[in-house]
Amino acid sequence: MSRTAFAPIFVGEGRIEHQKRNWPDPGPGQLLIRVRANAICGTDRHQFFEGSVAVAGHEAAGEVLVAGPGSSHPVGTRGVIFFKDYCKECRSCREGHSSLCWNKRAMTGFDSDGGYGPYEIISETQFFPIPDDISYPLATMLLDAMGTTGHAWNRALHGRDEITSVYIAGAGPIGLGLLVMGKIKLPADIPIYISDISAWRRDFAAQLGGIPVDARDEQAVRALAPVDVSFDSTGKKVARQLAIDVLGHRGVFMVVGGQEGFSFEDVGTELLPRELSILGSEYFDYNEFAANVAILQANRAIIEKLVTHVFPIEDLDTAFATFLSGEAGKVVVTQEGDPT
Repeated sequence: MSRTAFAPIFVGEGRIEHQKRNWPDPGPGQLLIRVRANAICGTDRHQFFEGSVAVAGHEAAGEVLVAGPGSSHPVGTRGVIFFKDYCKECRSCREGHSSLCWNKRAMTGFDSDGGYGPYEIISETQFFPIPDDISYPLATMLLDAMGTTGHAWNRALHGRDEITSVYIAGAGPIGLGLLVMGKIKLPADIPIYISDISAWRRDFAAQLGGIPVDARDEQAVRALAPVDVSFDSTGKKVARQLAIDVLGHRGVFMVVGGQEGFSFEDVGTELLPRELSILGSEYFDYNEFAANVAILQANRAIIEKLVTHVFPIEDLDTAFATFLSGEAGKVVVTQEGDPT
């Protein structure tokens, strides 16, 4: 059996067209998911303006509508979707690093239809069940907002002990997620400074426990030195340079935003005498889901604050306008009822 329904397609220049798509029944080891929520990500911005052949959306939650032969999750199981269809066989996968799979079969929302459509066909290994007490919009926080940022924090904490101060460049969705996960993982008295050009985002970061700094005031940022760990979530070279400059001896610099290039020239001659560590962080590993569900349930109040706007799929244009305004945290799109 196949299902036909309209799905929003990003055709470029910020335009959305609703086109008919077809979703067949899942094959062996696959699941057909009825999408119920999808969080907007900064990466979606490129597809929104440049166009996408696939239905976009890679932070999705929903329930199993049809389970393919050999699948173990029964119909109706609620869960979230790990957007990388990892192979489970390469060295990275065998060692538990599914985000670094050498033989990814697909990336949902990029080369296969993703979470702004009514359905997704995925490998069962991409699906992680969630408890009934976690709503679909909140469940999407387990992906980039908690998963990507929590993975970056785990790597940072391996690189530096005795952390006394932290700096985050950028208070967009990833930067805010880094802030929240930092407040959860570190003792309450450790200051986390976070910069942005948006006054709204700085004020919002303060509500989440961060100490806001105007990113346009270079001297104010430099005055934070020395910090033990700095994160760049902007992907901008100038922001990265400042994030490196404010590090103290044995400081750890985490590259989380990946838009612009990076070279060791950004560090100059300071890498050795300051014993700096430079670490990249790519998405997160499937095996981190369970711990993050426990973190979400224990810290629901602060994590819920990350979701500032929820729109029905019919208002996808408005949802993107809100996201792009710079006056939003995580924006989530929901789907109720049956698709048409």
